[in-house]
Amino acid sequence: MKQPQIHIFGGTSDARQICMMMDSAGIDYRLSVATPTGAQQAADIRGDIVIGRMEAEGMVDYLQKQRTQRVIDASHPYAERLSQNIVQACQKLDIPLIRYIRPSDIDDVEHALIHKVTTLDQACEVAARLGERILLTTGSKQLADYVSRLAGKTVLARVLPTAEVLALCESCGLSVDQIFALKGPFSADFNRAFYQFCQADVVITKESGEQGGFKEKVEPCLALGLPCIVICRPVHPFNGEGIMQANSLEEMAQLLANFPVIAN
Repeated sequence: MKQPQIHIFGGTSDARQICMMMDSAGIDYRLSVATPTGAQQAADIRGDIVIGRMEAEGMVDYLQKQRTQRVIDASHPYAERLSQNIVQACQKLDIPLIRYIRPSDIDDVEHALIHKVTTLDQACEVAARLGERILLTTGSKQLADYVSRLAGKTVLARVLPTAEVLALCESCGLSVDQIFALKGPFSADFNRAFYQFCQADVVITKESGEQGGFKEKVEPCLALGLPCIVICRPVHPFNGEGIMQANSLEEMAQLLANFPVIAN
């Protein structure tokens, strides 16, 4: 059986688009996602899907056993630890790496209601000063940290509608009135109505770019006069021999067009 020798770390809409580019180009690959939800969102791709989180050593072993000859990191912009592990594994095994950087539009939006911060702690500190009902549109991964740092406030969480995530919300002490289980993408009009429905005083979001609906989250805040706290992306200073960077899907398409044919 032919073994794909290009491995993609994904779980994002960007990764799915890259996979579909590779499908169109007839390039074989494997896609890694952390959860079954990530696999569901990539169900229409042709490549093999591997489910499960990989730590540094496990990643090295896996890539080596699969005889991987090229890696693409199309993971979430905030998955800093994963990206670090990928770089280390590729450097250890001398595997060429392409890092896909989701385009950012953070500099396109400037307003007195927008508060740009760099950490979760800073976001909570600012939010606590600005209102009582604080809406999180940051996902569920760090929900417990938000709840503990916003003690005394009403935390509202918009999260994916999976049993695992709902159980996490309950374990963090959120009531049914604080949990909004929905799957995007969401339009600006939807978000505006949603912010009004849940009576948010403050919105916390991330610099998620076009693929993450960043402007669709921020613009309704400005229209409604709601403070919006944006956690800016971590800076990934990952450079070195064997590492290339694609800053858009167009750049990624150009790189794919120049991929050498890999013989099994």
